[in-house]
Amino acid sequence: MTRVAPYPVHEARVLVTTAVPAERDAVARAFPRTPAGYDLLAVGVGPARAAAATATALTTAALSGTPYTLVVSAGIAGGFQPGAPVGSLVVADEITAADLGADTPDGFLPVTELGFGTVSHRPPEALVRDVAAATGARAGTVLTVSTVTGTAARAEQLSARHPRALAEAMEGFGVAEAAAAHGVAVLEIRAVSNPVGPRDRAAWRIGDALAALTEGFGKLPPVLESWNSHDSHDS
Repeated sequence: MTRVAPYPVHEARVLVTTAVPAERDAVARAFPRTPAGYDLLAVGVGPARAAAATATALTTAALSGTPYTLVVSAGIAGGFQPGAPVGSLVVADEITAADLGADTPDGFLPVTELGFGTVSHRPPEALVRDVAAATGARAGTVLTVSTVTGTAARAEQLSARHPRALAEAMEGFGVAEAAAAHGVAVLEIRAVSNPVGPRDRAAWRIGDALAALTEGFGKLPPVLESWNSHDSHDS
């Protein structure tokens, strides 16, 4: 875990999770003064690894008497076009597991329609609004998938099922599940590195997305200073 020195955020304790170290380092570069309030943790790829590592970090912090007040799932993502162009920033107002459910002859059924579980978490509305205003991020649904979309057909299917979806990534729902289990607010911020659709590595702009992630996080401290988790917790 990379620890960033304290920044005055009204006793807030923020855990920022990313899938890989390159994303974690992009967030760290947002703070040239090494301010703090944040712990930065690369949790691994996929919702299961993300949930397990996030839950462990939350438990450790709580047992040490310094519990987190907010968890942020951050990194790069695929963007649904034209709503989230490459290089843009997205903040989730809904974090949804897109492929948790069952395929049936009549189409896909989310696990909730099978009578159990949950498929969505909603970050605090006021926090999402303030983050979007401060960073220029577009607010919408961010999908969590276990298999990254690589065809136009699947992109169309996901868009049809989730018309407000702006991006897809692989960790947000796992992080949100862990946060919900601990009663901690969650946020997801993604920088778009490629269009969702046919897999074309030549079209990826990972460097641009990491730069956008750094720029966005550099604007977050004032938002977190003014945000009150007790007034705005919502999941």
